[in-house]
Amino acid sequence: MTLWEIYVIVGLVCLICEMVLPSMFFLNLAFAGFVTALIALTGIGWIKLILIFACLSILFIILLRPIFLRNRESKLQETGMEGKYIGKIVRVIEPIGKYSGAITIYDERWEARIEDGEEIPVGCEVKIVKYDSLVLTVERI
Repeated sequence: MTLWEIYVIVGLVCLICEMVLPSMFFLNLAFAGFVTALIALTGIGWIKLILIFACLSILFIILLRPIFLRNRESKLQETGMEGKYIGKIVRVIEPIGKYSGAITIYDERWEARIEDGEEIPVGCEVKIVKYDSLVLTVERI
């Protein structure tokens, strides 16, 4: 296996890590891996490539991560979850506990959970307090 292939693999592993743990950190390391793979095609030694990868990683984290995070925040605001769902009063359609349950809002079924307290039975009204991906957290009114 040649050096450029190793750095392509490093880049791919970092991309997979970013998909699993979306933190906008591993994406910078993936970019550094891919750029280092291109540089490795010139025949530079492995010690210099390690230093280049380290420098590019730090540089991308310092320069690109704030841009990526700002872009992610604007995407979250565009979804409108805050205005459309948070704070709304909804009806329970499946008993809600810490690990299961469902509500209905705008004729849509959503998975719902409580953070603490007793299970909320079907038919009760609850208030949506936060969201996490496709699961809404509710509290008893």
